[in-house]
Amino acid sequence: MRGRAQVSGWSAERAVRVPDRRLVLFSSGASQSSARPVLPARSHLSARKPARSPRLRLAVSGPVVALVAMAGGIAGNSSAGAAVPAVTAAQAAAAPAGPPASTRPAAELAALTRPAAAPAARRGPRQIARAMLARFHWSAARQFRALNKLWTQESGWRVHAYNRHSGARGIPQADPGRKMASAGPDWATSASTQIRWGLRYIRSRYGSPRAAWGHEVNAGWY
Repeated sequence: MRGRAQVSGWSAERAVRVPDRRLVLFSSGASQSSARPVLPARSHLSARKPARSPRLRLAVSGPVVALVAMAGGIAGNSSAGAAVPAVTAAQAAAAPAGPPASTRPAAELAALTRPAAAPAARRGPRQIARAMLARFHWSAARQFRALNKLWTQESGWRVHAYNRHSGARGIPQADPGRKMASAGPDWATSASTQIRWGLRYIRSRYGSPRAAWGHEVNAGWY
């Protein structure tokens, strides 16, 4: 009996000292009858939320994956579009320039260094009349001097010359001035048209400018 008491006492002491994990724990200073159970503190491991089911996880991750893929595609397109100007600029920079000046033909270099030609001077009424004498089969060396004296005295080679007394107009002093319209519609402002009409008149009336000038000297008109 004593041995059993010792054994039972040792078993009770062990039960108190080493409590079963399935049982609640008691405080060491309180008796079994009066002590309240002290629950073990929950660790962060025991407070985990239940894992989501595979179906729920796929439902949530599917749109996320789609959005991530879409964002990646947009980013890739934007990066590719931004890279095009860089490549183009690099290609333009790497493109060979024109041939150096030393390899250009001598004629091209001369054309580049040649000063620009001055614009041709506008011909005056005297130059126009001198060049037009050949059309009427007259020699400028023989006829222009007489023609120059004739029209210098009549109008001073002025296109807008006007005689108040007779109403004659222009370089050849046509009377009336509208007769020169047979040589061109711009007879009132064009020196070429007035000279053309005057040379026709001289040829039909006197035969040559020298003969017309002779009549001017003798009669005072032609």
